[in-house]
Amino acid sequence: MMKKLTIALILLHGLTMSITSQAADLLLAVSEGTSGGLDAAQVIAKYKDLADAIGRSMRAKVNVVFVRDFETLEEGLKTNRYAFAMARPSDYPARAMRDFGYSYVAHAKPDGQCYIVVKKDSPLKALEDIKGKKIAMPEKVAYMSKFCAAELRSKGIDLDKEPVTYVKEQAAVTFYLDNKFAEVGAIASYSGVGKGWEKKGDRILHKSISQPYFPLVAYKNIKSEQIKDVQKTLLALSDGSEGKEILKRIGIDGFDIGGETKMLELPKWLSQ
Repeated sequence: MMKKLTIALILLHGLTMSITSQAADLLLAVSEGTSGGLDAAQVIAKYKDLADAIGRSMRAKVNVVFVRDFETLEEGLKTNRYAFAMARPSDYPARAMRDFGYSYVAHAKPDGQCYIVVKKDSPLKALEDIKGKKIAMPEKVAYMSKFCAAELRSKGIDLDKEPVTYVKEQAAVTFYLDNKFAEVGAIASYSGVGKGWEKKGDRILHKSISQPYFPLVAYKNIKSEQIKDVQKTLLALSDGSEGKEILKRIGIDGFDIGGETKMLELPKWLSQ
């Protein structure tokens, strides 16, 4: 009887330790915005090695959770469900810092910019020339449209007073320009169309100020010393072949840890 009781206690202790270990696992929420067509399993596989690297620096288990829609992302940040969140568009992590106690950890290289673009044969030569011209932009609620609008306001151009057509996605912006439905377009530097715009001979009329791209933030339970350890790990990824493979897999050049001030100022800048 005593032997059976001892065995039962050992099994119960093991189960308790297992449950406690699982409960202590941290979540890394990943949001790739509206771009891409990956499912949850693919995203988890894509970011698993990054989560493992973060976990090793924390001496903890970090699991990836894919967040497809922005409402779920916002709610998870608000309730501190996610220990870490790496998300684009950047305004969600920025608001998490402002409103929900999250701390800046790092952001992806290179930074993001708004490109004001025209076709190669456009007569427009300077940014001020776009006033009164037909402009194509991503849908009005999109982060990049807010980004471009803020940049243009800082240059004295109010899009509310311009003939703007808002389209579903950035690829549609190029369609409008190619087919002469618009004379000017606004796209993200890190988008597929942004990266390839000049390769086909077309022109970038204006590049905005840069803002942190694809930032990583941590909830308030992560201590500053732990954040520093994570930052060291992220910066070191660029130094070795294994780390470079992780960066390549998630589609960035490396990590930058110098964007905290810009992240704190981003929500105000977007609404200026």
